[in-house]
Amino acid sequence: MHDEEREATWDEFRELVNMKPAQLEEWLASEESQGAGQHKDGDESTGHASGRRILEILRTRKADLSDDDYRHMHKVVGYVRRHLAQRPPGDVRDTRWRYSLMNWGHDPLA
Repeated sequence: MHDEEREATWDEFRELVNMKPAQLEEWLASEESQGAGQHKDGDESTGHASGRRILEILRTRKADLSDDDYRHMHKVVGYVRRHLAQRPPGDVRDTRWRYSLMNWGHDPLA
């Protein structure tokens, strides 16, 4: 990944991932978080696994991020943007839509 791509990805990731590491960690431990998203055969959901990876990225110095980290950050940006475009009508406070986004580090109510 080129430096310009890294910078663009970093900026978008930091803009869209609006939960602090402690908030995200607490959220990921909740039943609501663990129940959100798509599960295969009772395994952890894709979003929940992504949330754990996002925590690692948030706790890593920018200079120490790998190309693989940047690829995941790019994936997060794409997911959050697509999911935000599908916002359901009405109050979203206690919805799977919001919970799924929060697993990806974005709280739409923040």
